[in-house]
Amino acid sequence: MIEILKNKMTPEIILSSGFGVEREGLRVTEQGKLALTPHPPIFGDKLKNPYITTDFSESQIELVTPVFYSVDETYDFLEALTDIVIGEIGQNNEYFWPYSMPCDIPDDKHIPIATYQGEKGKEARQYREKLMVKYGGKRQLISGIHYNFSFSEELLVAIWQELDVQETYKEFKDRIYLKVLRNFLRYRWLVIYLMGCTPGLHNSYIEECLQCMGDCGNETYLSAGGTSARNGSCSGYKNEIDLYPDYRSTAEFIRSINEFVERGNISEAKELYAQIRLKPKDYRNVLDSLAKDGIQYLEIRTIDLNVFDKCGIAKIDLEFMNIFMLFLLLEGEEFFDTWQQEALINEVAVAEHGLELDLELLDHRHWTLKTAWAEDILEKVAEINDYLGLRQDQCIKEMQNRVRYPETTYAHRLKLLMMEKGCLKGNLEIAKGYKEQSDADHYRLKGFEKWEMSTQILIKEALTRGIKVIPMDAADNIVRLEKNDRHEYVKQATKTSVDNYITPLLMENKVVTKMILRENGLPVPNGVEYFSLAEAKQKIIKYVGKKVVIKPKSTNFGLGICIYNQGGTLDELKEGARIAFEYDDTILVEDYLPGLEYRFLTMGDEVVAVLHRRPANVVGDGISTIQQLIDKKNKHPYRGDGQTSPLKKIELDDQSLMFLDKQGLTNQSIPRNDEMIFLRGNSNISTGGDSIDYTEKMHPYFSEIALTAARAIGAKFCGIDIIMEDYSNPDSNFGIIELNFNPMIVMHAFPFEGQERRLGYNILKTIGLVD
Repeated sequence: MIEILKNKMTPEIILSSGFGVEREGLRVTEQGKLALTPHPPIFGDKLKNPYITTDFSESQIELVTPVFYSVDETYDFLEALTDIVIGEIGQNNEYFWPYSMPCDIPDDKHIPIATYQGEKGKEARQYREKLMVKYGGKRQLISGIHYNFSFSEELLVAIWQELDVQETYKEFKDRIYLKVLRNFLRYRWLVIYLMGCTPGLHNSYIEECLQCMGDCGNETYLSAGGTSARNGSCSGYKNEIDLYPDYRSTAEFIRSINEFVERGNISEAKELYAQIRLKPKDYRNVLDSLAKDGIQYLEIRTIDLNVFDKCGIAKIDLEFMNIFMLFLLLEGEEFFDTWQQEALINEVAVAEHGLELDLELLDHRHWTLKTAWAEDILEKVAEINDYLGLRQDQCIKEMQNRVRYPETTYAHRLKLLMMEKGCLKGNLEIAKGYKEQSDADHYRLKGFEKWEMSTQILIKEALTRGIKVIPMDAADNIVRLEKNDRHEYVKQATKTSVDNYITPLLMENKVVTKMILRENGLPVPNGVEYFSLAEAKQKIIKYVGKKVVIKPKSTNFGLGICIYNQGGTLDELKEGARIAFEYDDTILVEDYLPGLEYRFLTMGDEVVAVLHRRPANVVGDGISTIQQLIDKKNKHPYRGDGQTSPLKKIELDDQSLMFLDKQGLTNQSIPRNDEMIFLRGNSNISTGGDSIDYTEKMHPYFSEIALTAARAIGAKFCGIDIIMEDYSNPDSNFGIIELNFNPMIVMHAFPFEGQERRLGYNILKTIGLVD
C-alpha cells in the first residue's frame, strides 16, 4: 500500500486528511469552583449552535470545529472558538478551566445537568439524567479532546482502484477504517503517554479515586508515576464493565453493540465509551446509518486537555496525530483472541504508571519495555515520513524527545506545577493567563487575519450565536451566513441584500447626495463642481483666503481631501485641486463648516454608534521630532493597515506635509511637552485619525437628524458625517458633509477612546438573522 502512496500521491495529498476537533471544558468561578450559572444565552440554542454547545452539564462547554483539510486551519478555528468562549464567559467573571479533570466541584445533586429546548431537547435531557444515576455527576464533568479524522477521498479512491479488490468502495472504505481503528486500540497507550496531561485530582473528586493517589497537600492528590488519570481504571470515565465490540467488520460491530444493549450493558450505541468510535453519516440512527452508508470518519477520544496550550491541544500534537493515523493504516496486524484485553491492560498501565522508566507492556502476549517499544513505533513513523517525503520531522522528533526524556511530557510538567501550587491554584492561574492573552488580542479573529476587520467582527458574532459561516472569498471579503433554512451573502460586513443597488451609487455621488439631503430639509455646505484641473486653476481664484474644503466628487475614506480652515493661497488651492483630481475626474470646492466632525453609524432604523474622529495627530514630549512621535504612536497594537487592524498607521503624505507647512512646521519639528500637533485637516480614521466614542454623550436630536438622512437616501447601512459646534445643544449650528455606503465599523467597535460597540449583532439583526 505504501508503494501506491509513493507512486500515485503527492505529500500534500497524503497529508490532506479531514480534521475536526471537539474540545470540552468547564466554566469556573474566580475561586476555581464549578460555575453554576446557566450556559451563556448568547450562544443560543444548544442543539442548533454547530460550534459552541454543552456536553453533560450546563457548566460544561463543548467547542466543535467544522471539517478542515489542514492542521493549521483546524487549529486556527479552534483557537477562534476558544477565544470567543473565554471572552464571553469572562464578562461574567468566569474562566475556561484548562484541565481535563474537574475543578472544585459540588456533590452530584448540585451539578447542573444541561437543559435543552423542544422535543429533541427533552430526549437529550432524559439521556443525561440516566447517565447521572448510572455513573454519577462527577465523572460526567471529565473533559477532553475528541479528534475526528478521515482520509481524503482522493487517497482512498486511488488505493481502492490500484488494489483492484473485489469489493465495493463502501466495503473497502469500511475495511480500511476498521483496520486503523484496531491498530489504534493496540497502540493507544503511546498517545496516552505522549499527550496524557492528568497526573492528579482536586480533593472534591470521588473519594475512592482519591485513595488511588497520594495526598500532596493543597487539596491535591497526585499519581506517583501516572500520565492520565482520565484514562485510568479508577478516576476515568468508563462503562460499568469492560466491553469489547467485534471490530472484524461493520456488520459484526453492529451485532455486538445490539447484544450489549439487549444485555443492559448500555442503553444505546453512543453509551459505549470506547477510546475510538466509528462515526456514521446520520447521528440520529448510528447503527442503521453505519450499515447503510458505511463509516464516515473515526473519532479518537483518548487525548487529555493539554493545559499548556490555550486550545487544549498543541498544533504539533495535531501534526503528529495526522502521520500517526497513516502509520496505523500501513502497519500490519496480528490477531489473537485477547488482543483487545491486552490493549486495555497497556492503556491502564501507561495511564497509571507511564512515567516509570522500567514499565513493561504486553506486545503480542510478551512483556516488553515501554520505552523500547515506543522508540520502535516512532522509528517506523519516521521511516514512513522519510520514504514518502512528508516533511513531518519536527513533530516526530518532539515525540521521540518525550519518550527519551519523560520530564518533558505534559504529565510530568503539570505534576511539578501541581506539587508546587496545587491542582486548583495551578490550573486557575493558567486559565487566567489564557484570558489575558485572549483579551489582549480580542479584536482579531484567529484564522481570519487576512480578512478585513469589519468582516472579522461579523464572522465572530455569527460564530458566537451559532450562525453557520461559509467563507467564500477572502480577497473580496464575501461570506455566506446560514441559519435554519435561510442564507445571506454579505460583502465587507455591510454590503447586503437589504440595501438597494441604487443606494450606494447615490451616496457615491456627493453632488446628488447633497441634492437629496437639501430636498429633505437637511443642511449641507454650499459648493461648486470642477470637471478638469485646467478649469479649477482658472476659476478657483475666487476662493483665495476663504475657508473651504477641496475633495473628489466620488470617494471614500477621506482620500484626496484638503481642508483650508484658515483660508489658502492660490498656489495652495491649486495644489489641493491637483490632489483631488488624482482620485476622480470631478472635484468639489465647498464651504468649510466650523465645529467638530462626528460619525453617526446607522443600521436598520437605529443609530448604533456615534464617534468623534480626531484628525491624525501627535502629542509632544519636548524632545522627540514629529516624525519620531508618529513612529512611536504607530506602535500601538490597534494601528496597522486599517483593514486588518482597528486603526490606521499615520503616514505623512503630500496633504500632511502641506498641512504642517501651513503651521510653520516640518516632520523634524519638535513640539512642546503636551502640545498636540494636527497632521491633517480631515479626521478620517483611514488617514490615521483617532476614534472617540460619543454614543451616549450625543444629543438625541442629532441622532434623529442622522436617521433622517439615512432614510432620505434609502440606506439600511450608512455612515453620516455631521459637523457641529456643540454636540450637546440641539440649537447649535451643524451641517451634513457626507453620507458613506459600506461605512467603516471597526472604529466604532474598537475606538481609540471610549466604550467598544458590539456591531456584529446589529448587522445580523438588520439582515434578519437574529432578533
